[in-house]
Amino acid sequence: MTHKILVTGATGTVGRAVVAELTAPPRGRSRAVAEAPHHAPDTRADAPPEVLALVRDPVAAVLPPGVEPVRGDLTEPGSFADTVEGITAAFLVWPFGTADGLAAVLDVVARHARRIVYLSSAARRPGEREAEELIRRTGREWVFLRPHAFAAGTLRWAADARFRADGVVSEPYGGAAMPLIHERDIAEVAALALTGRSPAGVAHELTGPETLTQAEQARVIGEAIGRPIRWEELPPSEGRKRMIAGGLPPEIADAILRARAELVGRPRPVTPRAGARDFRSWADQHAHRFRATMRAARVHEYGDASVIRQEEIPIPAPGRGEVLIKVAGTSFNPSEVGLRSGLLRTVVPEMADLPLPYTLGWDVSGTVVETGAGVSWPRPGDRVMGLLEGGAAAEYAVAPARLLAPAPRAVPLADAAAIPVAGLTAWQTVYEHGRIAPGRRVLVNGAGGGVGMFAVQFARRAGATVIATAGNASSAAAVRACGADEVVDYRTDPLPGDLDVLLNLVPFAPGAGADLARLVRPGGHLVSITAPVQPPPGSRVTATRFVTRNDVGQLAEMAALVDAEEIVVDVAERRPLADLAAVHRMAEAGRTRGKIVIVL
Repeated sequence: MTHKILVTGATGTVGRAVVAELTAPPRGRSRAVAEAPHHAPDTRADAPPEVLALVRDPVAAVLPPGVEPVRGDLTEPGSFADTVEGITAAFLVWPFGTADGLAAVLDVVARHARRIVYLSSAARRPGEREAEELIRRTGREWVFLRPHAFAAGTLRWAADARFRADGVVSEPYGGAAMPLIHERDIAEVAALALTGRSPAGVAHELTGPETLTQAEQARVIGEAIGRPIRWEELPPSEGRKRMIAGGLPPEIADAILRARAELVGRPRPVTPRAGARDFRSWADQHAHRFRATMRAARVHEYGDASVIRQEEIPIPAPGRGEVLIKVAGTSFNPSEVGLRSGLLRTVVPEMADLPLPYTLGWDVSGTVVETGAGVSWPRPGDRVMGLLEGGAAAEYAVAPARLLAPAPRAVPLADAAAIPVAGLTAWQTVYEHGRIAPGRRVLVNGAGGGVGMFAVQFARRAGATVIATAGNASSAAAVRACGADEVVDYRTDPLPGDLDVLLNLVPFAPGAGADLARLVRPGGHLVSITAPVQPPPGSRVTATRFVTRNDVGQLAEMAALVDAEEIVVDVAERRPLADLAAVHRMAEAGRTRGKIVIVL
C-alpha cells in the first residue's frame, strides 16, 4: 500500500523528526547501503510513503530529498485545500493556545485523510482537550500523542548569557523531576500510526525511560559538553518575572510554575517503551547546541610538527547536503606529514591552494547530530564513518552526506576511523589494480602499516597465498593474525621472488623499483601506492601506481565485513587529540607501527 502523508509543523522539533522517520531507509540498513548497486533491493511490503510538508515558505524549508513542500498556513485552510488531495493520513501540530480555527482545518484534512495523528500533550490543556474532541467528531481514524516534557525544552538554557559565560542555570524548582522524552521517540510512534502499522483509536502517553530533576538534567548536559554546569535556585517570583519578560503570558508562566512545584514532591511516572532513549543520549547528540566552540588541531603555516596548534574555534554549521558529526575518532595517515610540511603542495595539484588555517584529519568516525537541507540519510543519531578533505581532527566536523557510510558496530566507534583511508587504499590495491585471484602468490611489502593490515586480509579473502614483510616481532605477530601465510623480516632476509602480484606500500630508494619488479614473474602485476615503478624492458610485468579514490559503496562493504567478523580493524595505538603533534614526530622518526587512532 502506498501512503501519502501530510505533516504540519514539518520544520519544528517534532515535525522535523517525523519527516525524518517517514523518509528513513529500512531499519538496520543505511541509505548508503540500500542504494549501493551490489545490494539486494528493499523487500518491504509497503512502498516508502509520499510525504508532503506543510510550510509557509517552501524555499527556506530544510527538508530531506523527496519530501514535497506544500505552501500553506494553518490560519488559512484554503491556502492548502487543493494541494492535499489524495492524502491518506495527516500529522497535526496545532501551535495555538486554543482550538479556535481548528474545525476549518479539519474540514480540509478530513476530506481526504483516513487517519489523523494529533500531537497533544500529557497536560491536556483546555485547548488540547477541545482539539481532541473535534478530531473525534470528524469520523476519521484518530491517534493522539500525549508526550510529557520534551528533552528539547532544556535548550532554553543554551540561550542564557550566564549559562554560556559561567555555566550556571538559574531557575526555580531545581528539584522538579520529570521523565524527559526524546523527540525521535515521539516521531517513531507517530510514523507507525501514520503508516497504519499501529492501531487507531489510541491515546499514547509518552515519556522518557528515566526521571531526572532539573538540577540533574543540568549536570548531565555539563557532562555531555565537558564543562561543569551549576544549578542556582531562583525564587519563583523572580522566575515568573523572567518568563513574562521573555514573552510568556502571565497565565502561562503561572501554569508552568505550578506544574514544576508539583513535580518537586510528585514526579511524573515513567511509561515503559522498549528502546526509549534516555536523556544522556539526547544531551550527547545535542551538546553542540549548548556550546559555542570546539577543540581542533589546525595548522596556520607549513613546517615541522610544532606548527600543529590545539585551538578553540566556532562549531561549524552544516549546509545543504551536509551533516554535522560529533567526532569519536580520526586517524593518523603518514601522508598527512607531507601535507603539514607543505611537501604535498608540490606533488598533488589539489593541495597547492589549500586554505590556511587548515584543520587536520581525513578519516572520520562519529555520530551525526545535525543535518542540513536536502539530507535524507544519515539522520541525527546515526553512527557514520567517511573520508573527508580535512577537518576531522576536531570535536565536530561538517561532512557532505554523500561521503559517509554506516560505521560498523562490532568495533568501538572511534576505531572505525582506522578504516576509510587505509581500507579504501587496500581494497583498491587488491581488488582493482592487483587483480588478485585464488591461487595467486602475493607479496605485501609494508604489511605492518595501516594499509598493509587490510591488504593482507583482502588478499587472503581473495584466495591468494599471502607473504607479508614485517620489521619487528609485534608487526610479524599482527600480520600473521590477519592471515599472512608467511612473514619475511625485511631487515635480515631477502624478499622472495616468483610472485604473481607484488603490492608495494612503502617508499623505496631511486632505482629500487626495478629490483622490486624483478621479483614478479612475467605476466604478473606490481602495484605501488608510493612511487611509480618502471619495470625492466622485456619483463612483461604490469606496473601500476594510483591515487586512492573515495568510494562509499566500498566503505559500506568493509563495515559489513567487520560486523560479520570476516575482517578485523587492527588499531596499534589510541592517542588523544593533544598528542597529534607527537604522533607526527614519531612518524618522522620511523617509530610508528600500524594504525594510530586519535580519540576525541
